[in-house]
This record gives sequence, C-alpha cells and structure tokens, in this order.
Amino acid sequence: MAGRGDPPEGTPEGLPGGDEDEYRSVVFDESFIRAARLQEFSAQERMGEHARAVRSRRVMSLRGGSKQALMLVLIIALAFGTAIYMGVRHPYQPPSAQPVQQLRSTVIPLAPEGTVPGGDPVTLYAHSPAAKFPKGSAGITLPGVRRTRNFTDAQVMNALMIAKDYLTVSSLDPDVLIGSEVRPVRMLLDPGQAPQFDRSLEFPANDGRHAATGWLVRFDPTKVALADTDVRVRGTLRVVDAGPDDLEVMSDHTLTYALRPVGQSPDATAGRAGRASLFTVRRELHFRFDRDDLRLHRAELLFSHVQAGPMACSADVSTELRPLLAGQRAGTESPASTDPYESSRAAALCGTLSASAQPSP
Repeated sequence: MAGRGDPPEGTPEGLPGGDEDEYRSVVFDESFIRAARLQEFSAQERMGEHARAVRSRRVMSLRGGSKQALMLVLIIALAFGTAIYMGVRHPYQPPSAQPVQQLRSTVIPLAPEGTVPGGDPVTLYAHSPAAKFPKGSAGITLPGVRRTRNFTDAQVMNALMIAKDYLTVSSLDPDVLIGSEVRPVRMLLDPGQAPQFDRSLEFPANDGRHAATGWLVRFDPTKVALADTDVRVRGTLRVVDAGPDDLEVMSDHTLTYALRPVGQSPDATAGRAGRASLFTVRRELHFRFDRDDLRLHRAELLFSHVQAGPMACSADVSTELRPLLAGQRAGTESPASTDPYESSRAAALCGTLSASAQPSP
C-alpha cells in the first residue's frame, strides 16, 4: 500500500522508492503554501470576466514582526528619554554668556590759565593744534584690518565699524551735542547696559557709573550753541582679541568744537573777535563685543575716560560739559569737594589746560 507521501499508484518503476525520490526537495508543505504571497484563483473564480489568474495574499507574521516592532519602539523611546535626561541633568553644560559689565567713567575738567581766546571759527581753527585735523567722521579712521586668533577679517571690520558709528553719533551728531537726542547712542549699546544708560541720562551723578558725559558729549543748550558744525577730529582705533568669545576695541580721539553763546547769530562771529571759542575734548573709550554684539551691530562700553576744557574746576560735569566761552576765565574756584568716606561718589578731579592747547593770537 502506498505510503502517506507516495502517489496513489505507488512509486514508478525504475525510480528510487520511499523517502529518497529526487522530487522530495521540491514538494511544498502546508506552511509554505500558507505563507505564499500569491494564490491561484479557483476554476470558478477564473470564469469571471477580466479575472486575473492569481491574487495577492496579505501575510503578516504576527509573532516575529510584532516583537521586533515592539523592541524598536522601546529602543527609540529609551534613546529619546536618555537624551532629554542628559540635556537637563548633565553636569557639564556649555558655558553661559558672559554678563554685561557696567560702564566705569571718569570726566576731568581742564581749567585755562588765562582768558579764553575768541574769534571767528575759521581763524581760531587755523591758529590751533587742530588746524590740520580732518572734519567730522573723516577723522575717525580705521586701522588695517587683519584676522585674529578667534575672529575673522569680517568680524574685526564689523567691530571697528560699530565703534566708529558709536563715536560718530555720541561725539559729532548735532542733536546729541545739544542734548535733544540720545536714541542713536542707546541703539548701539548692548541691551544689558540700557538700564544704566537710562539712569545716567535721567539722574546723572558724579559717581563713576552714572555720568551722562561718560556715554556721550553734550552741552547745556540754554547756554552754548555750535558756531561751526564741522567738528575737527583726530585719533586712533586699536583691536584686541580678548578670548574665544570676546573682541575688544580701544579708541583714543581728540575732538575740537567751535562754540558760541546762545542767542548770538552764527554770522555775527565773522569779524567780531571774542564771540566764538574752541573747546577740546579727549575721549578714550574701551569697547567689548561678543559674537551676538557683532551680529546685531551693538557694543558694550566698558570704560570711558574724558578730559575736556576750557572749564572751571568747580563745574559739575555729570549732566553735560560746561565750557568757558570767549573772554571768560576759570577763576580761583577749587574742584568740588571729595569725601573719602563716601563710597557712592567718585573723587573730584581737575587739571590745567595747557596754553599750547589754545589758539594762538
């Protein structure tokens, strides 16, 4: 009798019998048939119009596939959770941005030894040390630009341009000089210094931190006017690489202004000696730029050292500079008193304006 795997008629003659026939390897078992992706239609199904010979079978291995998918989801969730934990709790966080420093400033009046010379602006300039100074922002020249260890040529140039812009608006803008505008200066400062700047303009004090004249050049508009808007300027800018994230610029400029008393017509100064006079300001500023400052075109002003004259030693220079005009003298007043026990006020300082710094007769 034929075995379970043999044909009903038995094994053909001349061929090996039993379990060793050569077609055994190509016989498809039941599991193989169930796993097939294509299944032949039945004879009745193939009789239909436009019927295909085979159809696809959706096969899904629920056992192995579901386990692998579950493991993949668990691995992704574990990796995501670990990343969040390390970001929140890892002890080695990247260093935070360096805090913005407050400005420290010194303003020193320079008292003349005699009477302040007067005349028309052209003649005064021609007979003064500022005779060959460039006019306006042309006197704020940039040094040769080269990359530093941590900053590119473009970043160094950007720092120099921001410093020049600050010097221009805070020293040369007529509206800033007469005290009617401060916004152009404020816009160039790091926002972290805005509260100190605002307090210095609203409540100026001679405490080394809140003198308005530490931030900008300004005059009392009720007493002083510009006799010539072309301020004479000469000075230098120097770049220092202060580390991976800080670039510094030091500026040192001498500015000479032609001033007249308020109420006098600018045309009246010509041919009338004694009505216009020169006023000189030397500003040494120290700027710092981090990478955000360079990108956003702003600066931190760290130090401001100002010497200005002719002024009286007793003048309060925290609010504005108070020039002595043509024909005036400094008098014998001493500088404002200094209390070494009062830590909220800076020491009162005063110098003498050299005669060589004044226009010659």
